[in-house]
Amino acid sequence: MNKKKGETHWIIPDGYIPPLSSGELTSHESICILNCNENDANIFISIYFEDRNPIERIPVIVQGKRSNHLRTSTLELDGDTIPFGVPYSIEVESDLPIIVQYSRLDSTQPGLALMSTMGYPLK
Repeated sequence: MNKKKGETHWIIPDGYIPPLSSGELTSHESICILNCNENDANIFISIYFEDRNPIERIPVIVQGKRSNHLRTSTLELDGDTIPFGVPYSIEVESDLPIIVQYSRLDSTQPGLALMSTMGYPLK
């Protein structure tokens, strides 16, 4: 039985890289991508902002039968990056079905918070 695992288009509407950290852990966000396919998945990530032009179609490859945890602070296209402390949204497009999860570690206070949620798949 060959069952499709994932979708090819995902949306994560709530992005925000906390600008401060306290303690030993650095505040960050990650897009967690699982590719259950035999072949590499060619992925494009677009970042949308409230008050500026988007960063569109950042290319990423996730190898077949692998996962990749991308810190959003490392995403870059032609020198454009996501600024800290600015709300943004994420669109993930893939040529193969993938699974997308999103996580945020907020260590701005000593009682840090970890949030994780599945992306919203578009069919």
